[in-house]
Amino acid sequence: MASTRRLAAILAADVAGYSRLMGTDEEGTHERLRAHLRELVDPKIAERNGRTVKNTGDGLLAEFPSVVDAVRCAVEIQRGMIDRDPEVPEERRIRFRIGINLGDVIVEEQDIFGDGVNVAARLEALAEPGGICISRVVRDQIRDKLPYSFDDMGEQSVKNIARPVRVYSLRPYTIADHPTASMPVAAPRRGRTSRVTIPAAAVAGLLIIAAGAWWLWLATKPSSTPSVAAATSLAQPLVAPRLSIVVLPFTNLSNDPDQQYFADGVTEDLTTDLSRIPDMFVISRNTAFTYRNKPVDTKQIGRELGVRYVLEGSVQRSGNQVRVTAKLIDSEKDAHLWGERFDRGAEDLLILQNEITSRIANALCIVLIGREAARPTEHPDALDYILRGAAATLKPPSRDSVAEAISLFERALMLDPQSVEAQTRLAGVLAERVLDGLTDTRTSDLERAEALVGQALAASPRSPYVHYVKGAVLRAQNRWEDAIPEYEAALASNHNFVGALNGLGWSKLFAGSIEEVIPLVEQAIRLSPRDPGIGFRYYQIGTVHLLQLRIDQAIVWFEKARSAIPGIPQVHGRLASAYALRGANERAAMELAEARRLSAGDLFSSIAHLRAGGFWGSSKTRALFEATYFAGLRKAGMPEQ
Repeated sequence: MASTRRLAAILAADVAGYSRLMGTDEEGTHERLRAHLRELVDPKIAERNGRTVKNTGDGLLAEFPSVVDAVRCAVEIQRGMIDRDPEVPEERRIRFRIGINLGDVIVEEQDIFGDGVNVAARLEALAEPGGICISRVVRDQIRDKLPYSFDDMGEQSVKNIARPVRVYSLRPYTIADHPTASMPVAAPRRGRTSRVTIPAAAVAGLLIIAAGAWWLWLATKPSSTPSVAAATSLAQPLVAPRLSIVVLPFTNLSNDPDQQYFADGVTEDLTTDLSRIPDMFVISRNTAFTYRNKPVDTKQIGRELGVRYVLEGSVQRSGNQVRVTAKLIDSEKDAHLWGERFDRGAEDLLILQNEITSRIANALCIVLIGREAARPTEHPDALDYILRGAAATLKPPSRDSVAEAISLFERALMLDPQSVEAQTRLAGVLAERVLDGLTDTRTSDLERAEALVGQALAASPRSPYVHYVKGAVLRAQNRWEDAIPEYEAALASNHNFVGALNGLGWSKLFAGSIEEVIPLVEQAIRLSPRDPGIGFRYYQIGTVHLLQLRIDQAIVWFEKARSAIPGIPQVHGRLASAYALRGANERAAMELAEARRLSAGDLFSSIAHLRAGGFWGSSKTRALFEATYFAGLRKAGMPEQ
C-alpha cells in the first residue's frame, strides 16, 4: 500500500506508571491491560468510527475521520475506566493518559506519521492519569459541539516540536459528575517551561479539596459561601444518561443524633447497590452528601448533577423499632414515581441495613428499567433495545412476551454485535424459554444461548450477570452440578442478586440438596417481595413441599404461583399432581388440561413425553419426582405412553 496524506484526528494513549505496575505484578498487569483494551477501549474506538493504528505495549495510537468522534471516544474510555477493577487496590489500577490532536498525517498500512502524530503523543505525556489533553485546534473544533469544559494550560514547549503548543485539559466531568472520581486536571510536568492560567489553578485547588473530606468542609460553611453545586452550575449543562440517579443523604428523624450513622449507612449501601445495575450512572456518595440538610429542589439537583432520577428518604428509630422510608423522583418533571416504607425491629442494625438497602435497590432496578424502556425515542440505539427487552422480561412470562424480548435483544445485537449485555440478555431469555417449556426449538435455543454466553464470558469474565446466565444455560442443559459454581460466582460479586439465589435454589434441588433450597428462595422473596418473577419463587417452594409429600403446603404455594405466572405450563402440571394426590380429581383434570394447552408440542400428553422433555435432576431427585409428581399425574389421568 503506497503512503498517502490526509487530515485526521489522532488519539494517543498510554498507561500511567506502566513500568511500576509491571514491576509490582507483571502477569496481572498484562492480563488486566489486555482485558481493558478488549472489553472497553477497542469497542469504543470502533463504535466511534475510529481505527487502531498500532498498539505500543503500554498504549495505542488511533485515528478518526472526525475530531468530535475522537473526543467522545476518549471521554467514554476514561469514564469507563473509573469503575473497572473495583477489587484492585487504587495504587495497582490501570489508568490511561490520552492526548488528541488534529493534523495532516502520512498514512501507511500499519502506521501513521507526521507532526500531527507527534503532537498527539506529547499531549498524552502532559495528561494526568485518567485525564485528557487536547490541542488548541481540537478545542476550537469541539467547543460548540460537545458539552465539555476546558482548562487552559498555556503554551507548552514539547520535545521535537519547534513551536510551543497551546494545551487544554478537557474536563468531561464537573466535580459532581461521577460516582467514584473526578476527572483529573492536567498540570505541567516538572522541568518544562509552562504557564498555567488562573482558571486552571482554581480548578486544581478545588480538586485538592475533593481528594479529602471536601464535602464535610462545605457542609459546615456559612450559607453565603457558594456550594460546589452552585459552582458546577456555571459549567455547560450536563446531559443526563438514561439510567442516572443520585441517592441523597437519608434524613435522620430520630431524636438521637447518634443514629445518623445508620442513615448514612443506608445512603452509602444504596449508592453501592445501585451502581451494580448494568449501565446505571450513580453519583458518588461524596457529592451526594453536599446536599445534606439543604432544601431539596429535585429539578435543580437533576440539572446540576446531570441525572434523571433522585432518591431521597428518611430513617427514624423509636425504642427498638426502626422505620425507613424511600421515594424515587423524576428530576425532569419533579414527579413522584415510587415509594415504600419499611418498619422493622432493630435487634441487629447491620442485618437490617443490608435487608432494607437490598430491597430498595432491587425494586428500583425494576422501576427504572420499565421507566426508561417506556421513554419515547425517535432513533433507538442498542441500549434502547436492551432496556425495552429487559422490560419485556418483566412481563408475565408467555410465548408472546418471550418472543418480544428475544426480538428486541436481537435488534440490539444488530446495532452493536460486541455488546456483552445484549449477548448475555439474549442468551438468558433463550435459556429461560427452554426452562419454562415455552419453546418448540429447544435444541437450537440452547446451542445459540451457549454460544452467546461463551462470547460474553470471554469478554467480561467477572460480570455477575454473565455468570448468572451461564448458570441458567447449564441448568437448561441438565448440568445442575456445573451450574452451582456459576450462580455462586454471581452471588460472590453481588450477594443480593435475586435471580442468582433463585437459580442456585433450582440447581441445589436437582442436584439432590433439597434441604438447602427453601432458605435460598425465602431470601430471594425477602429481598424482592414485589418482583415480577416472584411466581417462580412460589413454584419452587411448592415443588420442594410436593417432593417431600407435604401436599397441603404444596397446593398453597402452587396456587400462589398460578396467580402470579398463569402462563407457565409446569405450574399447572405441578398443581394437577398435587390436587390428584389430595383426591381433588376434578381440579386436577382442569389443571392438567391447562398445562397441555400452554405447553410446547405434546409435552403433557403422557408420562413418557414429560419424563423425556423435563428436568428431573440427580438419581435422588428423579426418584422423588417419580414417587410424587408422576404418581399424582397418573391419578389425574395422564397416560403412561
